[in-house]
Amino acid sequence: MPERILTDKGWRYKQQKIHLLRAKWHDYLSPSIYMLTLTSLDREPVFGKLTGDIQTPTITLSPIGQMVSEQIEQIPTYKGFDQTEIYSYIVMPDHVHILLYVRQKLQHPLGYYVSWFKKQCSDHARGISLASTTSFFSGPALGANSASKSPLIFAPEYHDRILTHQGQLDHLKQYILDNPRRLAIKRANPEFFRLRQDIEAANLTFTALGNLFWLNYPLKQMLQCSRSLSQNDINNLRDKCLTLADQGIVFISAGISEGEKQICRALRENGFPLIILLKDGFPKPDDPNAKYFKPKGVYFEACAEGQLLLLEPHPDVFFLPNVAQPILQRYPQLPQTSTRYRFLALNEMARLLQASSSFRSCSRG
Repeated sequence: MPERILTDKGWRYKQQKIHLLRAKWHDYLSPSIYMLTLTSLDREPVFGKLTGDIQTPTITLSPIGQMVSEQIEQIPTYKGFDQTEIYSYIVMPDHVHILLYVRQKLQHPLGYYVSWFKKQCSDHARGISLASTTSFFSGPALGANSASKSPLIFAPEYHDRILTHQGQLDHLKQYILDNPRRLAIKRANPEFFRLRQDIEAANLTFTALGNLFWLNYPLKQMLQCSRSLSQNDINNLRDKCLTLADQGIVFISAGISEGEKQICRALRENGFPLIILLKDGFPKPDDPNAKYFKPKGVYFEACAEGQLLLLEPHPDVFFLPNVAQPILQRYPQLPQTSTRYRFLALNEMARLLQASSSFRSCSRG
């Protein structure tokens, strides 16, 4: 989090490396479609709260959240930003998503207008009773204790996703609409969405997310496909794996080759459990946003159903003797720093987990 300083215009953040979050390959003046995500300051749920249940989830907006919603509607009226359209948006308790279409080349980069939006929200928040907002959460007030200063509403950074492929627009529209349900699911199944550090199985240490029950499951089988398999071979193996899964086998895979990806997808689409080994992908333990992490797409649904376990090995696990020696015996010249070595190491870990029937947690995480 950048350092916050008090200026004659109120609290402000030092601008340090924030712009490095942007895509260097993209021209932020050009016509584009963006998915913008802005989080509240310190991820406090000042914009509202989740009400209802999984079947009928609703975000009840606080006065601050109502104001933010109104300001989103005003974005296309900004000077030099009038050739834009809000396709869809949602205000969640601690963040907002905005699906924005920029039709013509801009006078200023996109970040200029995002900053202006944040300023408008902060200025309008000054007239809102903090007591009416803090009834929605138990945290501190909104970053400024004096009504003479504009309180900070948003964290200084933001995330943009640039749509580049056909079909992304409809997918993200649905994602925005589905946000309350996803939050309700996560809150209803907190144990399946909690990152756990230092999970030990087969003398290996992992960071885990999902249903740890599958580590104890006795009928586990490694799934590994050669990259040389034809599509017909993949189809035959897929059908065999589906039959085995129907008989109670739980597959472990790193999902590296095309065949592995297709078979894992088929297993998930048919509702069978999976253990997936990740080369990387989880936030680091000291990342303040780690507790907000959740998997995407079908992985999210599988986690909610308790049908998925994601495992990311700790860095030193890749070089343990029981992992490294079988690989180096087959490929003595293979550098341990290479991507191929890491993929082979994941497969070796899957082989070790296949024979393991217990795990233990070495931390509270």
